[in-house]
This record gives sequence, C-alpha cells and structure tokens, in this order.
Amino acid sequence: MKLRIVVDAMGSDHCPSPDVAGAVLAAREYGDTILLVGEESQVRPEIDKHDIRGLSLEIVHARDVIKMMDKPSQVGKEKPESSMYIGMRLVQDGLADAFVTAGNTGAALSIATLYALRRIPGVRRPALTGIIRTGDVALTLLDVGANADSKPDWIAQFALMGEIYARLSLKIQRPRVGLLSNGEEEGKGNELVRTAAELVRALPINFVGNVEPKDLLSGGADVVVTDGFVGNITLKTLEAATRTMGDLIRAEITRSPLTALGGILARPAFRRVYKQVDPFEIGGAPLLGINGVVIIGHGRSNQIAIKNAVGQARKAVLGKVVDAIASGLR
Repeated sequence: MKLRIVVDAMGSDHCPSPDVAGAVLAAREYGDTILLVGEESQVRPEIDKHDIRGLSLEIVHARDVIKMMDKPSQVGKEKPESSMYIGMRLVQDGLADAFVTAGNTGAALSIATLYALRRIPGVRRPALTGIIRTGDVALTLLDVGANADSKPDWIAQFALMGEIYARLSLKIQRPRVGLLSNGEEEGKGNELVRTAAELVRALPINFVGNVEPKDLLSGGADVVVTDGFVGNITLKTLEAATRTMGDLIRAEITRSPLTALGGILARPAFRRVYKQVDPFEIGGAPLLGINGVVIIGHGRSNQIAIKNAVGQARKAVLGKVVDAIASGLR
C-alpha cells in the first residue's frame, strides 16, 4: 500500500540536509510519496543533491520555521505558516497519512493538541512515547514528557494506548504491560502508582504489575507506563548511560597497544552491538492520543533516523493505531 507521509524538512538541528536525505531514503525503500514541508528555496537544492529518478517526492512550501528555543505555548498562534503546522494540517485535511518531525517536541505537542489534529475523542491527555531497543527486546515507554503531572486515569489511558500501539504497530502479540515503580510487589510505589494500578488492572490488557527500573531492558514487559516527569528522566538517563558506557569502552580500548589491537579485531562485534541500541535505528516514536499519526524524532537525527521514523509512521498507519485507540476508549 502506497502512503503519503509528510516529513518536516525544517525539523532537525541541521535541517534541511538530513531531513531531505532521510526522506529520499524513505521514498526509495518504502515506495511511498514523501511530502517535504519547508522553505522551498532551501529544500529544493538539497533534493537536487540526490538521484530521485523513479521516486515520489513533493515540496510543500512553508515560510516559517519553528526553532528549538521557541516557546511551545506561542508557536501555534505566532507561526501558523511553519513547516510543523502546515505538515499536520495536511494530515488533518486528509491529504497525507502521517507526519514526521525531528523538531521541537513541545511545539509538536502543542500544535497537534491545540491547533491541528487535536485529541481523539475520549483521550484525556496525549502521551509521548519512547521506543527503546536492546537486541531483540523492544520496550515501549510512555509517557516520556508530554505530561509532567499526571492523574491515575490518565496513566490507565496511557497503558491502553501503549498496548494498542505495541500490538498493532510493533506486532507484539498480547503485549505485557507494567507500571514503573520502586518495587515489583503489589502495593509498592507512591499514591499515583498505587491508584493507577487498580485502574490498569481492570483494563482488558495483559497487565503484569509493577516493573522496577532494573528490569526495563531485560524483557520483563513490552510496555511500561509512568507519568511524563519520571518517564522523561528515565529515558534521558538510559540514553546518557549508553553514551557513557560507549565512551568508557573506547577510552579503555585505546589505553594500550595490546587492547587497541583487540579493539580493532572486535570492531565488527562492537558495531553490531551499537546498532542494536542506536536510537536512530528506531528513528522516532509516536505521540499517542492525537487524531492522526505523528512521529517525533531526536533533534540530532541523521538521515538514517529520518528514514526509520518514516518507517515507524507507516507501521502506525497500516496498523490503524488511531482507529484502534478511538475504539478502545468507547
């Protein structure tokens, strides 16, 4: 099935080069039509750097750019001609199937929620999702930043939306859903966790109880739910720990000629391991609860990340995740 997917050409930290290059890779790999939304005078020269014969690429001009320092609460009103706003409106108007950006996360949340796509009826708050992969284990963590302060019924909805996404988009049969807590025993956690656990337990999902941070990457659950404050800190801590471990390994390998030689011999293995934990191999993660598929990637995304973010968008569209969430909340 050929889709029409919007890529925010002005999203990443080094836009539009990686955004355009990733869009070209996506068009080539998936065969979809990619709509590049951005300042045409900047986007077209980037497209001209690539061989696009046989590919379906379109430019949609947007004169404004949302920058990382822009305040999310203001961009909807102040920059209605931004690439982010116009891109989401294309999805809202049925002219595209999904929207992908590596831009300002807060701005994407604000525009999607308040101005363009808006929430699915019945959704109390949207949830920003993080997909964390280690080897064959893919963990869906939510909320990772959309709601710093959450209520128990919001957490229950996050659990339902995360289960639907993992099942329909990531193709995990009967995903195991857990609540992030300071202990796996029933009754552990603060008041929010304890109250939310009662609500999640009543849902028609495979709830496995509390999950401790040490078990996040061991495959104990497929979906882990928490509030946006804890989720954001957890995600950033995992990313920082991965980078630090990589830096320490490189430093120790180069400490002596003997270990340097061993490092050269082990380089293929290191590359395989890195690929298994590289967030760019995921590309981006969905903003769940919005009435349309919105995938948000890292600001430092490269062309591989953008291409893979488009891949995540197509999975969500083909899995009919938005319709399933709407049905699940009725």
